Amino acid sequence: MIHRFNASGRNFVYHSDTAAIFELDEALTDAEIGAELASPESPGRQLPPAGFPLTTLVLNVTNQCNLSCTYCYEYGEDKIVDTENGAQPKFMSEQTARESVDFLLAEAGNNEMVHLTFFGGETLLNFPILKSTIAYGRRRAAETGKHIDFSLTTNATLLRPEIVAWLIDNQVGVTISIDGPREMQDQFRVFKNGTGSYDIVAPKIRDLLRQHTARPIGARVTLTSQTLDVKRIFRHLTEDIGFAEVGFAPVTTASIREYAISDGGFDKMLAQFQELAWEFCETVIAGRHHGFSNVKDTLEEIHKGVSKAYPCGAGLGLMGVSTSGDVALCHRFAGSDDHKLGSVTAGVDRLVQISLLEKHHIDNKTDCTQCWARPMCSGGCYHEAHTRYGDTGHANLHYCEWIRAWTDTCLQIYGELSVRRPDFLNNRISAPQMEAVS
Repeated sequence: MIHRFNASGRNFVYHSDTAAIFELDEALTDAEIGAELASPESPGRQLPPAGFPLTTLVLNVTNQCNLSCTYCYEYGEDKIVDTENGAQPKFMSEQTARESVDFLLAEAGNNEMVHLTFFGGETLLNFPILKSTIAYGRRRAAETGKHIDFSLTTNATLLRPEIVAWLIDNQVGVTISIDGPREMQDQFRVFKNGTGSYDIVAPKIRDLLRQHTARPIGARVTLTSQTLDVKRIFRHLTEDIGFAEVGFAPVTTASIREYAISDGGFDKMLAQFQELAWEFCETVIAGRHHGFSNVKDTLEEIHKGVSKAYPCGAGLGLMGVSTSGDVALCHRFAGSDDHKLGSVTAGVDRLVQISLLEKHHIDNKTDCTQCWARPMCSGGCYHEAHTRYGDTGHANLHYCEWIRAWTDTCLQIYGELSVRRPDFLNNRISAPQMEAVS
């Protein structure tokens, strides 16, 4: 499969079998291109090797939150774990957190650098565990000849001067969940009494950004049918608040919810994504920074020639840990018995892991077999599939046209930058990036 695109007055082709990009120096038919790029016969579906090293562990240090966001996948109408009356403890203990560190280091294989992300609920509700875990993690990593990079995701409501100082002193990466200007933030991100959170978090975030300058702090925005003014959100968060990076994700929810994004909403979202993406391109060519992380992340995958058998590292290089210490596919499934891979004390159940990897391999998603964008998508998010279709192995068919259009835009931008700013691709895009957890 091939996909043609034009950039900077030149003709290119994306070869799906190899995830490679070629510039065409003459007029060729699709059949001629296919013959030139014909791949050897595929060896068939291959699973990752046994003992594939763990790179990122996400600790759900609490399943409680001081906000009551309407669309939340943990507490809203689409939740898969009972966080109020279920068996899982509401807060992770210090012992479980330490066992999680040991699990990460043991599963890391030859990786000298690993990542540990604190998550919730609202992560800072269990701040004492963050402090003790980082101290323990640094000591254990030194003993094993490894280094742990620490980060967290927070709604910013509990940021206090002493917490900000601790984040700075410990070089902790931070991602803030925020949805934009006051009326958009307060549409869904509210306290339990219905009061909006914008006026509480905005000054706290500005203080954090002013002081914590050693690492770029990113904003993570959830888009809904009522909050789709992507460009306005981006301008507010970068220019008015001061974020270095802003990433957007459509809400994960069943299609019947009022805030779910419809086909028309996806079209509106795509048009704005494309405008920001081309703005990113021209800004980069001019030698300036642009903080639209969605396009930067996609360009990085294109540049690396990523061809995915799986949509993400869930259950492989990334796993989530519940408050009890159960290990799940990712943090979004933490605490779900149906998506459990093992525990931090007993380790990973390899038979369960292999079964999940077999089920979720791209070759099992027949809807994806003839899609030229499959190397970049691989069927889409497991949690999205579970919420929309009741099956983690189902392809996210409601995203297909969106993904193809977005990937085409990013390929065009990649082509432009390869001609006009190849140094950016080689020096900036290829540099390792810590993926925000959302």
